[in-house]
Amino acid sequence: MQTVTSRPKGVVYPAAAEKAFRLERYLPPPDLAPFVEYFWLIAYSLPDGVVHVQRTLPSPCIHLVFDAGRTAVFGVMTGTFEYTLKGSGRILGVRFLPGAFRSFLKQPVQSATNRELPLSALFDCDDAEAERSVLAAPDDAGMVEAASAILRRALPAPDPQTARIAQILEAVQRHPDITQVRQLAEHTGIGVRSLQILFKEYVGATPKWVIRRNRLLDAADQLAHGSEVDLAALAQALGYYDQAHFTTDFEKLVGKPPADYRRSCREQA
Repeated sequence: MQTVTSRPKGVVYPAAAEKAFRLERYLPPPDLAPFVEYFWLIAYSLPDGVVHVQRTLPSPCIHLVFDAGRTAVFGVMTGTFEYTLKGSGRILGVRFLPGAFRSFLKQPVQSATNRELPLSALFDCDDAEAERSVLAAPDDAGMVEAASAILRRALPAPDPQTARIAQILEAVQRHPDITQVRQLAEHTGIGVRSLQILFKEYVGATPKWVIRRNRLLDAADQLAHGSEVDLAALAQALGYYDQAHFTTDFEKLVGKPPADYRRSCREQA
């Protein structure tokens, strides 16, 4: 299997996370590539009495997660997501390309936002049996193959709108000066109202939320890896009116103000 080599974003306190669990990301087989961005796998084995609470900052993607007793499809989560690890275990996730899950859901993706859906509602499978087939696999490759087999049971035709969504989100990522929906509309040539309708139907979050989340993910990533950025300049670059508003949003999402988060990440490295 081919691994994803880029640095993952959205993992709060990445240095501490590396000590608590193994994280792998694998590219999908060719027939699933129009739908799946990558498979992610977490494996952990913590000493008795040790608990690790991991906070993540979700992107505008839908995930299918195989986790003992909690296997489900997770719609776009607009807040933070925390998970408590204890003992030992493995979790396999399928991260769908933004927009690609519309073909599986067969209704606006916003209907799944901040919700968990059973696999049996979308795929031709029994929930408990599907969970066992993935988690009982002997290794990473076996888990990915078992999950791929479940996806293939209900594989729809690729939707050309997925490529359109990808182009729009790439513009957001490649152009940090885009901080408002109006700017994104001008850059893509798509009207503001049309963007809002498209995102409701295919992404599950508003264009404003996607832009702001991308910028906050970039900020958290820079600070987590020790970047000596000027926080006032960073707030301005992210499109905030002032540093105070940026600090409030950052603390609400990450759990600490930007300067404190950067300092804590350095201490844990």
